[in-house]
Amino acid sequence: MFIYVSLKYLLGLFVSLAEKLIKEFEENVKLRRRLAELLVSEPDVRLVLINAVISDVATKKDLSELRNELKSEVNGLRGEINELRREVHSNFRWTVGLIVTVWGATVIPILLKLIGAI
Repeated sequence: MFIYVSLKYLLGLFVSLAEKLIKEFEENVKLRRRLAELLVSEPDVRLVLINAVISDVATKKDLSELRNELKSEVNGLRGEINELRREVHSNFRWTVGLIVTVWGATVIPILLKLIGAI
């Protein structure tokens, strides 16, 4: 005797079972850890996991390149800071020079007039 079971019914059972399994993994940390241990213990699965994760891992070469980029950027910033220092120093000299000149042009004649030299 053959029992006719609809494909839709079997698919519904499978989806329901899969949902229950996923819910159980979400709720049970110990169960997730056990599954991870089982998966990692299989060499083929471990290799697949490593290959999937390896693209996200920074290698020594990546870190070295990043270090070199950061060094060059820091050196560039140091150069810009030194240029700004030179400009500020130059502006400071000009400002001091202008203050001394204006002071000399206004205060010295007044002082000379007060002492009677002019």
